[in-house]
Amino acid sequence: MVKNDLTKFSTPVFPFTAIVGQEEMKLALQLNVIDPKIGGVMIMGDRGTGKSTTIRAIADLLPEIEVVKDDPFNSHKSDLDLMSNEVKIAIQSEEVIETEKIKIPMVDLPLGATEDRVCGTIDIEKALTEGVKAFEPGLLAKANRGILYVDEVNLLDDHLVDILLDSAASGWNTVEREGISIRHPARFVLVGSGNPEEGELRPQLLDRFGMHAEIRTVKDPTLRVKVVEERTSFDRSPNVWLENYASQQQELRDRIVAAQELLPNVELNYDLRVKISEVCSELDVDGLRGDIVTNRAAKAYAAYDGRTEVTVEDISKIITLCLRHRLRKDPLESIDSGNKVEKVFKAVFEIED
Repeated sequence: MVKNDLTKFSTPVFPFTAIVGQEEMKLALQLNVIDPKIGGVMIMGDRGTGKSTTIRAIADLLPEIEVVKDDPFNSHKSDLDLMSNEVKIAIQSEEVIETEKIKIPMVDLPLGATEDRVCGTIDIEKALTEGVKAFEPGLLAKANRGILYVDEVNLLDDHLVDILLDSAASGWNTVEREGISIRHPARFVLVGSGNPEEGELRPQLLDRFGMHAEIRTVKDPTLRVKVVEERTSFDRSPNVWLENYASQQQELRDRIVAAQELLPNVELNYDLRVKISEVCSELDVDGLRGDIVTNRAAKAYAAYDGRTEVTVEDISKIITLCLRHRLRKDPLESIDSGNKVEKVFKAVFEIED
């Protein structure tokens, strides 16, 4: 009897290009994929608005990456910042490095996850008796060079959110136990989602997410019917759907890859940088993270559009996403919908309604 190879079976993922509406969330995800240093995205909105579907869809859309074979950290074969110590040692010893292509890792962080599950654990007994660093990698290792998705991030323990944000910002995860320390690459796009009714994140944590997208339930009955029909049709015959959207998916995939390659050449002139900082200052944004993220996102948007020069139009498209969650000083305040950011942006950039 021939056994089925279960690795060849995969659950079909709803195509990213088939998702109706939710433009803010889709744009924020695409820009973070083009430049992961933007710092991730926090998606807040009603239940059942397709947050998880959209995040899985962007991971599925992205091209495969080349990783070192059998390496638990998805190490890159030549980039030191994306490489584990074992791979570095193997390269220095001039060993032959085998590689393979894998889909971009998409890691879900369960709500009840412990610190050990997230960061990984060191087997102290093995380390002491056998003299080896016995490290059991956690979710941060699996997420390296991929996307880490935390649903209901506002219900997650603050200490864990801190760890995630630290790793996302530095690109490294350090585990220390009983004087033994292990460090490995953990460069990923952090995507958090939640429902504002269940409580907001503290302003200090919220500020560390690069972007904040808001999504609302579609109110138009015709559009609602369209969304329901498309989802039902996809569930009934996913392969037909995937075929129908194959060319659009490939087109967007090529556009994202081209933007990633173009990004280092994109320029943002000095006058525009001054005006971005003026907007942040007028809005009384604490620290400089808002300025940095807005600059990065504007460049990513220009690259996405296939240009090497950032325009005022590019900044107008992303500035609300980058700044609206940085205005809260009081944890009991609600997040600005974007009107305040837009108003100040128009005043500083002298744009008339």
